[in-house]
Amino acid sequence: MPETRFYLGAHHPNWLSLVDFPLFISHRRLTGRATLPRARAPWALDSGGFTELSMYGAWQTTPEQYVAAVRRYRDEIGLLTWAAPQDLMCEPFMLAKTGLSVTEHQARTVGNYLRLRELAPDLPFVPVLQGWVLPDYLACLRRYERAGIDLATLPLVGLGSVCRRQATGQIAAIVSVLAGLGLNLHGFGVKTLGLSHYAEHLASADSMAWSLNGRHTPGCTPTHRNEANCLPFASSWRRRILTALRSVQLSLPVGGAA
Repeated sequence: MPETRFYLGAHHPNWLSLVDFPLFISHRRLTGRATLPRARAPWALDSGGFTELSMYGAWQTTPEQYVAAVRRYRDEIGLLTWAAPQDLMCEPFMLAKTGLSVTEHQARTVGNYLRLRELAPDLPFVPVLQGWVLPDYLACLRRYERAGIDLATLPLVGLGSVCRRQATGQIAAIVSVLAGLGLNLHGFGVKTLGLSHYAEHLASADSMAWSLNGRHTPGCTPTHRNEANCLPFASSWRRRILTALRSVQLSLPVGGAA
């Protein structure tokens, strides 16, 4: 099976002009910048929804504003592979922030994807499945179907509300079922342990765990208090992750997981 594409999460947009491997950059790190870097490698855009919803309990950025920003990133940075929509996560603490139900978060997530496609059919927005337990994700999939969107025909489908979950076994089961339906899944913020359990079911994944690890690692130079913002440290961490991913996928039986 194809190798999982791994995007290194980064909070320094200038890294786009420095590295030759895929990065995952937040809209919140790019918006408002007078000048933008020129990408050397394909990259993907995070909408910054977790931060915006955590701060305000609702989206403050309109779909029109987001579309304008994404179009600028595509044109000025270049090599934009895909962009996340303005989805709504379904973690319990996020539901408490918004005061809405899982069903309403799903309805708004699907509605936003449809709106973005309507406003900008030329931009590479991907749909995202949101939920908390497996029946939620299946209900969200049916909501897309009712809107005329066959997720199995699309090159990529984001899987939301998994990055802060500790129940790796539960997430692995969800990923396995959805991948079995023919979905090309992207795992947002997948933990290292999670990659070892279900990477074979993901078309791509991103992670910024290196930065958290780097906070507890002494700096490699006198100017670095720690390694939370160090490109060489992040690159080395990425190489270890890729080695682990290849090891997992090479150990699978021919044709995928048994």
